[in-house]
Amino acid sequence: MSTVKNKKRLKVKRRIRKNVFGTASKPRLSVFRSNKQIYGQLIDDENQRTIMAFSSAKAGEIAGNKVAQAYEVGKQLGAQAVSNGVEEVVFDRNGYIYHGRVKSFGDGAREGGLKF
Repeated sequence: MSTVKNKKRLKVKRRIRKNVFGTASKPRLSVFRSNKQIYGQLIDDENQRTIMAFSSAKAGEIAGNKVAQAYEVGKQLGAQAVSNGVEEVVFDRNGYIYHGRVKSFGDGAREGGLKF
């Protein structure tokens, strides 16, 4: 992660994480995107543990492009969270611009039943 673009993203990420904090009742929904996959996890920062995680790699083959895959991953993560009793979250875009796959992931999580 030595490129200028990644260093800039990490700087933005640190600035966001100063203000975004998850609890057991309202966990932090963190999103990470790699070149091929997208990952989302619900994190309880008070107890420093991951409540649940879901990714496009775990979901298997999802039809469509990466934006459509991000929407489905968000939707499935949202549905799992609601079934486990989590309805409200704090969205952590992890330094990425809220656009494209990250926005699609957020829209899918809302469709799955999460509120943020």
